[in-house]
Amino acid sequence: MSPELLWKAALLGLVEGATEFIPVSSTGHLIVVSQWLNLVDERAKTFDIFIQLGAILAIVWLYRGRLGDALLSPSRNPGGRRLIGNLMIAFFPAALVGFLAHEWIKARLFSTMVVAVALVVGGVLILLIERWSPRSTVHAIDDMKPRTALGIGLAQVLSLVPGVSRSGATIMGGYALGLSRVVATEFSFFLAVPIMLVATVFDLVQSWSYLSATDAPMFAVGFIVAFLSAIVVVRAFLKYVSAHSFSAFAWYRIGFGILLLATRS
Repeated sequence: MSPELLWKAALLGLVEGATEFIPVSSTGHLIVVSQWLNLVDERAKTFDIFIQLGAILAIVWLYRGRLGDALLSPSRNPGGRRLIGNLMIAFFPAALVGFLAHEWIKARLFSTMVVAVALVVGGVLILLIERWSPRSTVHAIDDMKPRTALGIGLAQVLSLVPGVSRSGATIMGGYALGLSRVVATEFSFFLAVPIMLVATVFDLVQSWSYLSATDAPMFAVGFIVAFLSAIVVVRAFLKYVSAHSFSAFAWYRIGFGILLLATRS
């Protein structure tokens, strides 16, 4: 495999890990960067899906203690049981809509134009929510109510549109529903594990026939870079949101979206 292809794999892994858990749309960035790199065939699309597993693994690794306690010792961990229940509630809406509309979404919405518009609209919505400045009433994930989890799950449905951002929809949805910035962000991280895992495996099962053994180095490089970069970004992002608003990400989205619209051929 050529060094150039491995370099492109590393770059896409970095894009995935750096953007998956912040409110700027990793799918939108991957679509745009893949087009810039001229990696747009079925193998490349499968690669973009596969490297999401690296980002998911970063969350599992960082929160391995809490997730392990919640899953392995539910009888001794009421907070863990509540977390798993809320994740199941929040998972269902996007999983159902995604399953029913998956092919239509991939055929109609995976384009630079859709990404650009969604980036701008999402950025404006973040600014409006920040201007509204909802009062935070929940400062611990264990205190979340099921109806709040359902609201976040409904917000996550919007992220099926490329450019909206799964993390953006769930974080801002949680923040608007009364979660503190840190709690909304952490719940978004936890929710990423089941929804991304199911979506990724579903896509890979359909796309595996496009791959061969010679693709292994490219996929390994992208996976590892996505994992490592996600760990760095998740830690930095949590520290950032504990003391800052989400407005900087909104302005980035708006600027990037306008740039894409201006340079679209």
